[in-house]
Amino acid sequence: MAQFEDIIQAIETATDSSLSKASISSIGGGCINAAYRLDSDDQSYFIKVNSPHLADMFEAEAQGLQEMYAINAVRVPEVICYGVADGHSYLALEHISLSSLRGHASTMLGQQLAALHQKPQPYFGWHMDNTIGSTPQINNRQHDWLTFWQQERLGKQLEFAAKNGFGGRLQSQGEKLLVSLSSLLDGHEPHPSLLHGDLWGGNASADELGNPVIFDPACYYGDREADLAMTELFGGFGGDFFAAYNDIYPVNEGYQMRKTLYNLYHIINHLNLFGAGYLGQAEAMIDRLLAQA
Repeated sequence: MAQFEDIIQAIETATDSSLSKASISSIGGGCINAAYRLDSDDQSYFIKVNSPHLADMFEAEAQGLQEMYAINAVRVPEVICYGVADGHSYLALEHISLSSLRGHASTMLGQQLAALHQKPQPYFGWHMDNTIGSTPQINNRQHDWLTFWQQERLGKQLEFAAKNGFGGRLQSQGEKLLVSLSSLLDGHEPHPSLLHGDLWGGNASADELGNPVIFDPACYYGDREADLAMTELFGGFGGDFFAAYNDIYPVNEGYQMRKTLYNLYHIINHLNLFGAGYLGQAEAMIDRLLAQA
């Protein structure tokens, strides 16, 4: 408890409560942050901690959660407080007991994600940069989706890959793809939506009442199909989810091609995070896209 004394005090201040009888326990499962559960007599909190220099990462996550919370389309953990204390950067959230996303919760998430995406935003990008995993995610403001995806998403990941030693064919074909985006996205003019940004199966669950919850966002304003595409990348979202989403907000013609384009961003990010095991998949996706350009 002593190692988190100042963090606990910050939670007490934010909630106007006393946590003098609180207990804290470690929670496993995170690959970037250490996580803990803080329990008092009548309340529980979820606390992420990391090195002090990563405070901006937690601030961006907090602001993304707060923005989704304000729209009130789908449940996200309520932000309690964040900052630097006890030699850590930290983010304190309400604790939610989570279970797997299935059945009615999957259907509800499809409906609620569509509602989140239907609310138009003023531009592509966001008011601050954040991270996708531990990779910087640059959110410079653009009013043109093609330019944003070219410069702030695929272009940046290819730059990171080059710095990580992945040159050669990935770069030469990647450059061709960047040029070909004007053909691949011709006629596709989405409005900016608030995106979760990292919506794979591990970041969606159900709460105690069976309602969907999403968390660990990498928010920005973008084409809502980028969120939807990622739900198909690693599995975890059933047919009920997609049917419910499309009943409310059907995808546009050409989504199957754009799904590959948008998921390429995440595959190159995995290449940058986890190494050469993703290189062949990234190159194959680029080749498939170039064949359709």
